[in-house]
Amino acid sequence: MKKVVITGGSSGVGAQMAKDFAEAGHQVFICGRREKEIEQVAASHPFIVAHVADVSQEQQIGDFFDRVEQDGHPAQIVIANAGIAKSAPLHHTSLALFQQHIDINLTGVFITLREAVRRLKKGEIDWGRLIAISSMTAKKGYPYISAYSASKHGVLGLVRSAAQELAQTQITVNAVCPGYLDTEMTAESVAQIMSKTEMSADQATDVLKKFSPQNRLFSAHEVSALVRYLASESAAGITGQALSVDGGETS
Repeated sequence: MKKVVITGGSSGVGAQMAKDFAEAGHQVFICGRREKEIEQVAASHPFIVAHVADVSQEQQIGDFFDRVEQDGHPAQIVIANAGIAKSAPLHHTSLALFQQHIDINLTGVFITLREAVRRLKKGEIDWGRLIAISSMTAKKGYPYISAYSASKHGVLGLVRSAAQELAQTQITVNAVCPGYLDTEMTAESVAQIMSKTEMSADQATDVLKKFSPQNRLFSAHEVSALVRYLASESAAGITGQALSVDGGETS
């Protein structure tokens, strides 16, 4: 059994990963801003513990990690999953909207991974798996999501640099880059398309499916399966990578 930290654990991929790691026998700690939702995820398995925290707030994440290691042992598997996705043409993207994406999608990942490394080094622990959930938009530009894409491109730079720093240890750092997922976040994207066009929900969903050569949305389970592999002993030689779950879109 290992301790697993997952940010953004209230729904979608975060909730799926929490349940999958718990079912595999690991102690899982999730955090999120929505107390009711993360408590519901925690109630689904006795190995899941919920904590309310905003990933963009340094002190809150520090407090979260303090709770994780109350027994003196830090988490060795840390997954920076929390994120937001809002769209707008570049000329209609406010500084506030851009900054919100940077704060949560990039600064939040930085704070989470930095805190994990600090705790591992303080405990003189030489084994760890640090994983950031990025996006296919970290590898390829798409219209109307400049703020989101910029934040996700930044995540890859952070992951690659951290992996080089830790290459002489048994701590790996990787990113997973999904395409559009069949989750709550994509449902919000569908709603945005519907609000700006005359499309139905099915038509809007079909638009997003076309961003993959496989012409489909991807499941949270597919992402979780890849993350669990990267967190395993078998993935010791994989670090500094950005692995896609997008049906070949960014191959």
